[in-house]
Amino acid sequence: MKTMLVLTTALAVSSCGYNRIQTLDEQVNAFRSQIQVQLQRRADLVPNLVETVKGYAQHEETIFTS
Repeated sequence: MKTMLVLTTALAVSSCGYNRIQTLDEQVNAFRSQIQVQLQRRADLVPNLVETVKGYAQHEETIFTS
């Protein structure tokens, strides 16, 4: 009877630990996803800024040469 109680307690504790590990794993995946979103946003932003600067540079060139 005592052995059964010890085994049941050990199983309950280990399943709680497993659930905690799964919860933490899901949080890590969510944080990783947010990092990927921000990196993609940054990667998309740089070409847009380059095109904007090119447009203004062309505009300034026409102003200074006129």
